[in-house]
Amino acid sequence: MNTSYTPTVASSKLEQTSTASIKNLPVNLFGSVMGLAGLALAWRLSGHYYGVGGVLGEAIGALAGIVFVLLFLGYLIKWAKHPGVVKAEFDHPIASNFFGTVTIALLLLSSVAVPHSKLLGQALWILGSALTVVLAGLVVFRLLSGNQDPLNAVPAWLIPGVATLDIAVTGEHMPMVWATEFKLFAFAVGAVLALVFFTRIFSRLVHKTVLVKGIIPSLMVLIAPFEVGFLAYTNLFGEIDRFASILFYFGLFLFVVLSFKVFRRDVPFSPSWWAISFPIAALSNAALKYAHANDNTVLMVIAALILLFLTMAVTVLLVKTVTSLFSGKLLAD
Repeated sequence: MNTSYTPTVASSKLEQTSTASIKNLPVNLFGSVMGLAGLALAWRLSGHYYGVGGVLGEAIGALAGIVFVLLFLGYLIKWAKHPGVVKAEFDHPIASNFFGTVTIALLLLSSVAVPHSKLLGQALWILGSALTVVLAGLVVFRLLSGNQDPLNAVPAWLIPGVATLDIAVTGEHMPMVWATEFKLFAFAVGAVLALVFFTRIFSRLVHKTVLVKGIIPSLMVLIAPFEVGFLAYTNLFGEIDRFASILFYFGLFLFVVLSFKVFRRDVPFSPSWWAISFPIAALSNAALKYAHANDNTVLMVIAALILLFLTMAVTVLLVKTVTSLFSGKLLAD
């Protein structure tokens, strides 16, 4: 079993040929939609709380929607022309987790869309929620089949679990009578899966060999259960209590620690770098919400710095991705 898989393309031989093909469109590139949508929601929150950046947030949200449509159409073409490649990605013990980026993108886009079209927002949330629960079930079923390689316990494992937490994060304004119980169900699934997977991944990172460079950016996913958990918890229960504070502060602590491990010059750019965007976006949204609730100047400054850092990071990733696409490197064999 190939435990050094880098989820940039289905085959990890990027440097050997220069032929661009849709079959090399990586599923983890949907992480770009997650990052853009998360950034849009953060700027929208900034506009709502402090009157700064609301229009920018809506513009970024529109861009996130466009990028999702383009990627979705591209991946459909890949599936139609190269079904074996897609199946290999879905069957891979590491790459399969990145299909969660598609369902999370749908959930985040539902929040982006709701103020402009309640019907579209609700449709996206229902579709994203259903796919998220199905994917989480498939992942757990596969893991419980046994004989799993301990080295495959990487941060990407958290993506399907965190996705179920996002059902509660993005379903705040869903009016359906069944939505409340469904969000509680999703929160329960996501919280327990995040706890179990985080413990297993942390143990692997401590006791086993270091991650290959290609998936080092995914280390930032480790903060997602705490910040997404904070947002889900506060949305469900309507208050920021001491438990919510613990979630926020531990996620912030991990962000600082992991930044020294992730942001390194020796890790070359690839679509896997988009793995940093959504966790930091979740941190940014959580920081804005926490600072506003506490009306604390220091917390407001921290929230502003995280939002600016996220904006710069997403901008750099977007420029590098577009440059890589037009140079032919992004989809090269």
